[in-house]
Amino acid sequence: MAVSASGSPSATTVDARPGTVPWVAMYHSVGDCSDDPYRITVTPDRLDAQLGWLRRRGLRGVPVAELLAERARGGGRDLVGLTFDDGYADFVEHALPCLRRWGCGATLFVLPGRLGGDNAWDPLGPRKPLLTADGIRRAAAAGVEIGSHGLTHTDLTSTDDAALRAEAAESRALLSELTGAPVTGFCYPYGTVDARAADAVRAAGYTYACAIDPGPLTGPYALPRVHVGQRDTPVRLLLKTRLHRLRRRAAAGV
Repeated sequence: MAVSASGSPSATTVDARPGTVPWVAMYHSVGDCSDDPYRITVTPDRLDAQLGWLRRRGLRGVPVAELLAERARGGGRDLVGLTFDDGYADFVEHALPCLRRWGCGATLFVLPGRLGGDNAWDPLGPRKPLLTADGIRRAAAAGVEIGSHGLTHTDLTSTDDAALRAEAAESRALLSELTGAPVTGFCYPYGTVDARAADAVRAAGYTYACAIDPGPLTGPYALPRVHVGQRDTPVRLLLKTRLHRLRRRAAAGV
């Protein structure tokens, strides 16, 4: 890892080594984190500080599709992917202003089968409202890449074939109709993926998919991501970028 004389990582810190899998950050909700058993929430102030940490090092957060396109052209070494899972309503209120302030972009993975609902899949913690169709359109109009998180936040590795096709293909069709634009990115609910799920996502017409720690499946349809939460100060972010560089070896297609 390149480090400046002051001890701070330089602009070439993240993914500087050719062939390293791109660094993609995974966020969820942005708001009050006082009751947060799953540690999925960051406060707006913390997100603002984390984005500032990136920008001060010459790095910029972008949608995953943009990151992969730049990498395919041989560039993008100063870019990191920013993703927000589940499509919480607080994205428009709290995350968008932070992204604009720091000149960053992001990918928002949403659930077209739960528009205007809440995080009913989480047995613990408070109910968090999800974006409505209008909220998703507002995010898309602001330049946010809209991707699918499936229809209903179902573990794709434990569904039957019909449900798997619906979660992948029908969610893409619904979101394309809602936004009026192609939907090229998918995110596996819970981050879980196996070869069968990856094949279904590929067959549905997506060009990439995000997981968490896909192991040997790592590639365009199983991109690893790094969880970023409220406790991630500059020191912890630095450690996470170092760990990523050590663990994420070259993978075909990324």
